Amino acid sequence: MVFPDDFLWGTATAGHQVEGNNVASDFWALEHTPGSRFAEPSGDACDHYRLYREDIALLRDLGFTSYRFSIEWSRVEPEPGIVSRAAIEHYRDVLNACHELGVTPMVTLHHFTSPKWLPELGGWESEETPDRFAAYCRVVMAELGSLIPYVVTINEANIACLTRRMIKNLPAENFSAEQVPVGADIAGALVGADLPKVFLFAVGEAGPEIAKRAHVQAREAIREVSPSTKVGVTLALQDYQPAPGAEEAALEQWSENFDDFLPSITDDDFLGVQNYTRALVGPGHAPATREGVELTQMGYEFYPRALENVLRRAATAGLPLIVTENGVATTDDTRRVEFVREATEGLARCLADGIDVRGYFYWSALDNYEWMFGYRPKFGLIAVDRATQRRTVKDSARFLGAIAKRNSLS
Repeated sequence: MVFPDDFLWGTATAGHQVEGNNVASDFWALEHTPGSRFAEPSGDACDHYRLYREDIALLRDLGFTSYRFSIEWSRVEPEPGIVSRAAIEHYRDVLNACHELGVTPMVTLHHFTSPKWLPELGGWESEETPDRFAAYCRVVMAELGSLIPYVVTINEANIACLTRRMIKNLPAENFSAEQVPVGADIAGALVGADLPKVFLFAVGEAGPEIAKRAHVQAREAIREVSPSTKVGVTLALQDYQPAPGAEEAALEQWSENFDDFLPSITDDDFLGVQNYTRALVGPGHAPATREGVELTQMGYEFYPRALENVLRRAATAGLPLIVTENGVATTDDTRRVEFVREATEGLARCLADGIDVRGYFYWSALDNYEWMFGYRPKFGLIAVDRATQRRTVKDSARFLGAIAKRNSLS
């Protein structure tokens, strides 16, 4: 299988997870709250704020042609209406480094974290947030849009739907960082309490609607100031597979995470598809289990074939698709190689059948800070010794990089 000449082969990161010392963000505040359920604070993370040029050069040398990273709203606007010129110029340097090294940048304007002042104003359940977010996007893109060929407004705009379903399906005492996906641990522990109004935990009825409006308003602002930039959003999409008798429940879960967002994305230039596993749905929407399956460090089933299934379903949106995240948390890099092999083979089958997929971004470039779970889960193609910040390339990075260099599966 030979991929299209302009196919994007990349890896992805998020600012808070790799940059370090994102002290003005809401998540930094949560990490340092007394009694926090975070495994550890993010601290210096991977020091990518300082080492970005070396990291991008390493990705280029491995064969990757694109790099997806996020711009931190809290750095750009540390106080309401106050724009940091230093932050703008820093991200200008990152973008220039990409172009100088021949790596196509894809920028995410919101990857879970917001300025710490936003939750104080109602956060991602406030009617004011779409306007505030669009204004921030306008500032960034007016300054940097000429350097940004692809922009994602919001990472996993539907994540609150997933978190809310987890809370409904499992009693709080069952939530564990070893058993369930990101977000459920802290949200489950806070059932019946006031959830912090951060993006991941905006699980009230208003949350998904606010995210949809924020995306639409941001897209309009971006197109006004940077009309040549392709604009999209990413959705977290699991491969919902029903147990006998649960077919309707599985369809409903897909609908609330995909179909409900279609009116908000029909005018987008692309849809970012993010998938890690399948979800077995039992009667009454309860998660079904299967004995003897291989689990990742995140408690997900090791199931790389899910990507192909999700791409085929997501193609019904009628938009070009880009796999903006797909990966596995494991300390066994041979299993990461196998995951990538199976996932890219499924991707190739989709292309062979005429599905318009224009890129594949592995999550993540670096072993990084996995939110509530701290630094234990290892998603990266590149290991990071956080005592020295030394990078060590894994075999999986060479395996996927070789595919990128050939633009073909062997």
